[in-house]
Amino acid sequence: MRRRHPIPHLWLMTDERMGDRLWDALARLPRGAGVVFRHYGLPLPERRRLLQRIAQIARARRLVVLAGGGLAGPDGVHNQRRGRGLLSRSAHNRREAIAAVRAGADLLFVSPVHPTRSHPGAPALGPMRLSAITRDLPIPVIALGGMTPERFKSLEALGIHGWAGIDAWMVARTPAPDRRPDDHDQE
Repeated sequence: MRRRHPIPHLWLMTDERMGDRLWDALARLPRGAGVVFRHYGLPLPERRRLLQRIAQIARARRLVVLAGGGLAGPDGVHNQRRGRGLLSRSAHNRREAIAAVRAGADLLFVSPVHPTRSHPGAPALGPMRLSAITRDLPIPVIALGGMTPERFKSLEALGIHGWAGIDAWMVARTPAPDRRPDDHDQE
């Protein structure tokens, strides 16, 4: 399959607790970054409207948008059967990671790498377990869970493609978070 976009290194995972801070988080994403639209708790009509609004912003900013929960984003789906575009999956252990590869996933979100407010009390994987889960996988891996640009730097040596977050994009930052030199600012 020919991809419309390269797989981003930086991702925003959306959810309801973001509220209106969602718009600030989207504004902080650099061009070429990705968004996984979730907002699973909203009624379907409201979710569709919100996804359309995010897709408009994404087009203007060249962001890649995937959607979960039965909706398709303009660039693909998350944790669903393959549709058009990219297919991303989540994994919390090696068995789920291998199942995602067998299901044809184009990229894999592995979590929680660090403690996170999204899953209070869930045991964090840490770098060693992350490495064991992702060793020799043939698809890009995105680290999720308590991630920051600084924490990602410590994972690059493991071959991790990028990182995703919720809270990291909602904190007040003047510049965009550190990114790899090959992030796609121009296209």
